[in-house]
Amino acid sequence: MEKWFNVGKIVNTHGIKGEVRVVSKTDFPDERYKKGSKLTLFYPDSNESQELTVKSHRTHKSFDLLTFEGYENINTVEKMKGGLLKITEDQLGQLEEDEFYYHEIIGCTVKTLNGEEVGKIKEILSPGANDVWVIKGEKGKEILIPYIEDVVKEVNVKEKLVLIDPMEGLLS
Repeated sequence: MEKWFNVGKIVNTHGIKGEVRVVSKTDFPDERYKKGSKLTLFYPDSNESQELTVKSHRTHKSFDLLTFEGYENINTVEKMKGGLLKITEDQLGQLEEDEFYYHEIIGCTVKTLNGEEVGKIKEILSPGANDVWVIKGEKGKEILIPYIEDVVKEVNVKEKLVLIDPMEGLLS
């Protein structure tokens, strides 16, 4: 079964020439939305999907505006509203060393350097300068771990294991 990843949601049309307004969910909009890129549209309230080829991309305010080959007017894109744009796992690009996709981190077991199990990463927050990993600890307690060099010492996505050196008070 193929694994799909959201890159954006079509929230509206823009103008009358087939442009759609997208709320982007990708860190790589220039790569995902470059001319010729293939995206799969999953229609709202339907099992129907369709492969689209990006014809143009530009940004306007906080939105990405896209046109697709073969869709030149508002009438042809109106039914796309609410649809999700996705890519397959093999369309994901290679990341630099010490960079990870969220889906690779979520579900990892977190242990301290001395082997004490802290819990599993269930969510990643991006509030500012660095990500914060939300860990579901023993007894359901949530623990917030900042993704910084001083705390996160090793990430092994193949073994789904993260080693941390918690600062004083971080786990209490």
